[in-house]
Amino acid sequence: MTEAKLAVNFFVALFALIDPIGNVPLFAAATLGAAAAGRRMVAVYIGLFVAAFLIFFYFTGVGLLAFFGISMPAFRIAGGVILFILGLDMLRDDFTTMFADAAEGIEGQSARVYAQKRFERLIVPFAMPLLIGPGAISTVIIYAAEAKPFGWAGVGLGVAVISAVSLVMVAVFWASPLISKMLGRIGMSIVVRVLGLILCALAVQFVLIGVGDATRGLVRQDAKAPYAETK
Repeated sequence: MTEAKLAVNFFVALFALIDPIGNVPLFAAATLGAAAAGRRMVAVYIGLFVAAFLIFFYFTGVGLLAFFGISMPAFRIAGGVILFILGLDMLRDDFTTMFADAAEGIEGQSARVYAQKRFERLIVPFAMPLLIGPGAISTVIIYAAEAKPFGWAGVGLGVAVISAVSLVMVAVFWASPLISKMLGRIGMSIVVRVLGLILCALAVQFVLIGVGDATRGLVRQDAKAPYAETK
């Protein structure tokens, strides 16, 4: 796999897992009644938290697996199962009312004070586990192992992808009023379910690769890498 393909696959997988577009209704409900400046600052806080947390696991995840004696194929399979469950949840459930009662008295608060208080309330369950769940952590660790052969270029690539996803998430949350109005409830439901389907497919691919790496000849090479370049 080339660096470009690795970056694209990593970005798509992480974006589908974090699902900023699907979480727009949640963010909008959680910041209901806030001024635009306060809402934007909350989004920045969440973006910084997501980037820092995932980058930490990107650097330490493989070492943690070695410490506990967990092979990468086993972790791929476990991560794939988790991703599949999360994808099914996105396909079946409606998360848009989880934070419907999140509005609280914000009169007289500055944007910074409001953002700090709201962020403290949103760390759990919005930032974790809705945005950063086991699936996102598993994906970061798996792609850290994939990027290891590229050396420092792989390190920079991973950090860049995580930062890019976090920036896109912040931008999407900034535009939450516009996106909610444009897509409407039906449009949001469609986006969530399409991303859930993509996530389920990525999960199955993770399991195929894990089983193929742990066995000999059980999974065909073209199933593990269906779009690999042929010479």
